[in-house]
Amino acid sequence: MRRRLLAVAALGGLGVLAARAWPSRAPAALPDLGAELCVSAPPFPYDPASGLAADAPRPVPSEARCPVCGMYPARAPRWAAQAHFDDGAALFFDSPLMLMLWLQSVPRYSPGRRADELHALWVQDHLSGEWLPAQAAHYVAGSGALGPMRNGNLPPFASATAAQAFARQRGGLVLGFEAARAPERLRALDTRSHRHAA
Repeated sequence: MRRRLLAVAALGGLGVLAARAWPSRAPAALPDLGAELCVSAPPFPYDPASGLAADAPRPVPSEARCPVCGMYPARAPRWAAQAHFDDGAALFFDSPLMLMLWLQSVPRYSPGRRADELHALWVQDHLSGEWLPAQAAHYVAGSGALGPMRNGNLPPFASATAAQAFARQRGGLVLGFEAARAPERLRALDTRSHRHAA
């Protein structure tokens, strides 16, 4: 029988937990932490010297981690999304799907933060890469377009016409923001094997 040990490593100021198998003869004093893999993804503070407004979309920092899945959004920039708080701090997500999963339980994924502190949500048009308000986007659910985690995803579009053309080509259903973030839809799209404990 094997036990799981989660070891903590510091990486660029971020706390990263990495799973490592430990033989059954491990000392009894070690706690059984289960098989959960958790990543701490602190928000990036607003930098007034950037020349951008506090609520404007920002370039995705290379060191940013998605608070839901732990991936680096900058590695698949066309899928990235971001959330800005009232204090100007921003979080970055590797896809619109991860942003919407995060919105279901902000304090769970970002301890000390609340949904009522949110000031702006941004996603990128799947065709042009231009940032657009997440609430104004048209999403295609259930298409053949897989995001950075090879996960079912929600590619966003600035226009309903573009989203419908994409759905005709790649399959899927065109939805507005509220319909796209329905919990049952997100559960169906989220095929990750790891999920944070509730």
